[in-house]
Amino acid sequence: MSASLSFGPTQAQALYIHWPFCVSKCPYCDFNSHVRDSVDNEVWQAALLADMAHEATLTAGRPLSSIFFGGGTPSLMPPALVEALIAAAQDHWGFTPDIEITLEANPNSVEAARFADLSSAGINRVSLGLQALDNEALHFLGRAHDVDEGLAALATAQSVFDRVSFDLIYARPGQSEADWQAELSRALAYGTGHLSLYQLTIEPGTRFATLAAQGKLPPVDPDHGATLYELTQAMTGEAGIPAYEISNHARPGQESRHNLTYWRYGDYMGIGPGAHGRRGGIATTRHKKPENWTGAVTRNGHGTQSEEPLSPQDRAREALLMGLRLGEGVDLARIAALSGIATPALVNDSAIHQLTRHGLIHHNAGHLRVTPTGMLLLDAILPEIVRV
Repeated sequence: MSASLSFGPTQAQALYIHWPFCVSKCPYCDFNSHVRDSVDNEVWQAALLADMAHEATLTAGRPLSSIFFGGGTPSLMPPALVEALIAAAQDHWGFTPDIEITLEANPNSVEAARFADLSSAGINRVSLGLQALDNEALHFLGRAHDVDEGLAALATAQSVFDRVSFDLIYARPGQSEADWQAELSRALAYGTGHLSLYQLTIEPGTRFATLAAQGKLPPVDPDHGATLYELTQAMTGEAGIPAYEISNHARPGQESRHNLTYWRYGDYMGIGPGAHGRRGGIATTRHKKPENWTGAVTRNGHGTQSEEPLSPQDRAREALLMGLRLGEGVDLARIAALSGIATPALVNDSAIHQLTRHGLIHHNAGHLRVTPTGMLLLDAILPEIVRV
């Protein structure tokens, strides 16, 4: 894996670039109010470059191992803007030899038509929001594309980019074990190196939450959800694309390096409206509303809303909660060194011993990981074992 995933001031780091604008509303987007028919790209390029330059003055000397373009609909950014941002990032920090540059994209024909130009601009990995291989489910999820359009975009992406990932949501209302088995089997047949497979969750403030409150979206039976999760692990493992994080699966070497930086608690800079970052024990937040962010850039040369030093307890807690999502688990000595908190104060040894007896935790020589069986109960396990 990339050196950016280790702690230490001399190691590489990651950059997240948030593009807030959407072309259509979706049921779970935090930026529904940011739907735009047109964007002044020259203004946005200047502002993003200024925000980036500010971060670079604080983090120089450490190369980037990954860049991630995310947010609303970043695949509709002009390729010239993407190229300018990548070039500026290289000038500011330099790149590791195997840098990963990912773009989130909706799987529709309009965005797929831009893939070749985005590849030429420097994107070398794409993450597609397929979300389902069933038209009725896509309608329920509020997606604008249908299955045929999504698969056509996937085929285009695979012809253009070396690394392609897509996501699916399962445990949808009425979805049987046989339904999911057939859908996942079809997904695996496309041969991508990475899959993100999420159980449907009800997030506050979304259309799904409203439907649930109205009784129109029944909650998934936990036992059924567990059955589908176990089926997912078995099928992906057999296909050679096992889970490396609770919801993410990859062939060896195809793991998302950028997301691993988060989960392994490495440093990353966040620029653009609403972007968050972690650098040198400081949590950074950009203004969320685009107009507020651009105003801050004009006034201050950057879009920062807040910079909050994280306490040793905060750093240790975040590192544990993120790292224990990974199949590889965490090295407690590394977290102790990062936070300055002694290992015995990080975790509850009594709870770990008990959960180990039940096959939910594995603890050996200071290395702690949740077993595949334990991942089913991760939300219940974490409060039991994390002490800080």
